[in-house]
Amino acid sequence: MKLILASNNANKLREFRELVKGLDIELLSQREAGCDFEVEETGTTFEENAYLKASAVTEATHCAAVADDSGLCVDALDGEPGVYSARYGLGHAASDRERYEYLLKKLEGVENRTARFVCCICCTLPDGRVIRSRGECEGEIMQDAKGSNGFGYDPVFHPLCTEKRMAELTPEEKNAISHRGKALRAFIEQLRSL
Repeated sequence: MKLILASNNANKLREFRELVKGLDIELLSQREAGCDFEVEETGTTFEENAYLKASAVTEATHCAAVADDSGLCVDALDGEPGVYSARYGLGHAASDRERYEYLLKKLEGVENRTARFVCCICCTLPDGRVIRSRGECEGEIMQDAKGSNGFGYDPVFHPLCTEKRMAELTPEEKNAISHRGKALRAFIEQLRSL
């Protein structure tokens, strides 16, 4: 099956390809499929944004497309950065480090640092069918950054199910517990049932 990832994010493409390895799926990036556009994420939920991206690519290519929208939700900040995780604080031009440092500054003096990574996956098929899945990884925001693996907020996020920070995990360890890994495994199960 040919499946287009409605994203040009190299990190997401690498994670998705790792998770579909061994399945009869040819996963192409949006750019590899000839889609040179960015979909504006105007949704107010992860689910809405994932659908917007996948449906735009399916409409342009007439192929199945899969998109995820994911981010970090911090309880003490009423769910921020949430759907704005990739442009939190300083906007899209900011580096991962600038975004997590902005987050740490907002959490200075805050005791309750519980948070979760959330990933919503949406696959749109040319015949109009839609597959959706969701995964979460509970944890807490630490006081400083640690680790060099992963991306985004991984260096400051400590999953509750491990002693390591997300950025200290190997790709295999991360895929086993991450929000994206959980959502993608649920998506793959639904895809197999088709």
